[in-house]
Amino acid sequence: MKPIPRWADVMLIPLVSVLLAALCAALLVLAIDENPIEAMKLMIDGTLFRSAGWGFMLYYTTNFIFTGLAVSIAFHAALFNIGGEGQAMLGGLGVALVCLFIPWPHWTLAIIGASVGAMVFGAIWAAIPAYLQAKRGSHIVITTIMFNFIAAALLNYLLVNTLKPVGSMDPATASFPAGTHLPTFQDMAALVGFEGMFRGSPANVSFFLAIVACFVIWALIWRTRLGYQIRALGHSPSAAQYAGISPAKIIVITMLISGGLAGMMAVNTTQGEAERLILNFTEGAGFLGIAVALMGRSHPFGVFLAALLFGFLFQGGAELGFWTSIPRELILVIQALVILFVGALDNMVRMMVGQVFHTLGYRRA
Repeated sequence: MKPIPRWADVMLIPLVSVLLAALCAALLVLAIDENPIEAMKLMIDGTLFRSAGWGFMLYYTTNFIFTGLAVSIAFHAALFNIGGEGQAMLGGLGVALVCLFIPWPHWTLAIIGASVGAMVFGAIWAAIPAYLQAKRGSHIVITTIMFNFIAAALLNYLLVNTLKPVGSMDPATASFPAGTHLPTFQDMAALVGFEGMFRGSPANVSFFLAIVACFVIWALIWRTRLGYQIRALGHSPSAAQYAGISPAKIIVITMLISGGLAGMMAVNTTQGEAERLILNFTEGAGFLGIAVALMGRSHPFGVFLAALLFGFLFQGGAELGFWTSIPRELILVIQALVILFVGALDNMVRMMVGQVFHTLGYRRA
């Protein structure tokens, strides 16, 4: 495979992948007698030129940052954590228990408690597959997939039989007390005199928590001894073991961090948006975190940009579904195309870009 510059690997290849996916999506829109240019214009206008659209986009982005970081840190240790969905579900359970049964006087304290609850429950759900991989040799992909289904069944049972308020038919917990409610972007905008901005959007202060998580994970991976050990294990398990690094220990620690990050998305959805624990609150964000991590090259800054893109696709897809006859299923196909080109067809795009740089005379030093 032809050599390419580092900046092209990080930025140009994902951009080309997105453009190819957009071209295929445009052909699909044409196939159902819709105008792809008008569809893209509607997505941009509805998402980027309305404050409410920004609010929804950043709400989705927050979810994808947490799940993307969860997959990324596992990637650095050569672990494929597909259990983000289940870990987020258990994170929601942790948030609900903390918010319902501890009397918080103010949201600033409640968000700390909820974050700890989310991380602990998400980490616990990741700990079992981690132990099975480290000590028993069970493949992390298989066990994390299985634990997604177990988490869904467990959450369903608890919401229907245990946590549901007496007399309620809705499989959900009671609403959280007012002291746990997080300020939304609309609330924050009103404080500085911008009444009506972000009206009705669910974006809240947990977005800034996600930004902090990006910086923390960057510092952990590239500025700490633990981060070096994680990367060493990912590059060469035998060399890491020869250097005195315990593979079992690093596998377990990495998966605990990964599960905790996935669980953190529940702060946004459960405490910030729904203000109670409901079924299906993850909305597939745990699985989309894989695509976000791949597109972001497992770097926190890249994860942030990729999460913004998928936030745009989610909100833009909602605009198309509301204002056009383009079916919701086609929006899912468009998202799948982005995942296809970024993930499965990455080497194809890399070869194309590498050939261009080879023609231009690029030689790696």
